[in-house]
Amino acid sequence: MRVALFITCVNDTLFPGTGQAVVALLRRLGCDVEFPQAQTCCGQMHVNTGYPEEGTRLARHFVDVFAGYDAVVAPSGSCAAMVREQYPRLARAATASRAATASFAGEVAEMVPKVHDLSEFLVDVLGVTDVGAYFPHRVTYHPTCHSLRGLHLGDRPTRLLEQVRGLELVPLPGAEECCGFGGTFAVKNPAVSAAMCGDKVRNVTSTGAEVLCAADNSCLMHIGGTLARQRAGVRIMHLAEILAATEATR
Repeated sequence: MRVALFITCVNDTLFPGTGQAVVALLRRLGCDVEFPQAQTCCGQMHVNTGYPEEGTRLARHFVDVFAGYDAVVAPSGSCAAMVREQYPRLARAATASRAATASFAGEVAEMVPKVHDLSEFLVDVLGVTDVGAYFPHRVTYHPTCHSLRGLHLGDRPTRLLEQVRGLELVPLPGAEECCGFGGTFAVKNPAVSAAMCGDKVRNVTSTGAEVLCAADNSCLMHIGGTLARQRAGVRIMHLAEILAATEATR
């Protein structure tokens, strides 16, 4: 299977280890993983702040860059949800306004089913839950909003974590509550965002977990900042990094 890694902006600039973990994991499972150098932002922040035309331009670019791959895997529920949910809407609007031809909508419709969050790709496409990982730590999992409500990942991430040798998975109280990041929400509403994050951190520390795991580094960055300021002693790790870990890499 010819697979493309869509790294996303946050991972590319701040968490490159996550992308490396995705590649290591998928190659271990027999996938031919490529990294198209021409990829850029998915356009989520542009659309969310009222610039749909720029989002449409970036959607066109995304479709051009990733055409020809059997699957596109993103270590971000947020950005995968952007492609799956918003690109069809942008394409329909552009076609209706004659800013694009009908072929663009068709190209988007063909691309959307190929775009997967990492856990979704592992469980639904490759059909695996035991990826041969080893991570002897107490872990709790935060299902980010886009993963939970946009992609409807359900228990896919926790099913993967439960199969990791040595890992003790503990439930997170109030897991489905937003952490308060929300991209530009945290910038526009800092006090509300900080209060929401404070609630999330209290729930995380109550578990006694050594590691907080999620499928979005943007949310982990937000929660991790508060954990660090409180010197809570809890590490943040992307799901991909835990699944890529083996006895040989420790």
